[in-house]
Amino acid sequence: MTVAVRLQPGARRSQVDGTTQLDDGTAVLRARVSEPPEKGKANAALIKLLSKAWRLPKSAIELQSGQSDRRKTLLVIGGKERLDALSTWLGKLESDEKARGHGA
Repeated sequence: MTVAVRLQPGARRSQVDGTTQLDDGTAVLRARVSEPPEKGKANAALIKLLSKAWRLPKSAIELQSGQSDRRKTLLVIGGKERLDALSTWLGKLESDEKARGHGA
């Protein structure tokens, strides 16, 4: 499963902010990390943040594209149960965003 992410490095704190739709219509997960965008530190922090949120080992999340861009594509590796759990998490996040009047 791939997940599109819009990352804000150098933030005050690291957190997942929800989902949003970009100008080109792409739905992305919004996240921010406190690490700077240098030498892969922000990318590593993103993977650490999402592995904790998704309760996955860091090795199950790979940066597929966007090494030096704010827009990233992550590949989540795992069996059906793992991917179903992630789909449920993402669906709940989107539902919560819509209920609050934010997001896509």
